[in-house]
Amino acid sequence: MAKRKVKLGDKEFMGEEIPFEAEVPEKWNQYALHDGTSLKVKVVLAEVVRLDGMYAPNGDPLYSVNTQLVVSTNAPDSLKKKN
Repeated sequence: MAKRKVKLGDKEFMGEEIPFEAEVPEKWNQYALHDGTSLKVKVVLAEVVRLDGMYAPNGDPLYSVNTQLVVSTNAPDSLKKKN
């Protein structure tokens, strides 16, 4: 596991990259927009860094996580650009 700097706001912290795997596939959240569009959104974890010497009040270590937001839309024909 590699050590690296993590920037949080205007401060930098050292931490250790922690390998991970999804225990279950990421799930989609689905929304019906009032304009008739169906919107699907999911968050995919890209990186986890455990911050050196940083702990929550309950003693758990603190982590910095990088995520990717994936969005899928299905708009009604009336909203789509005409070719």
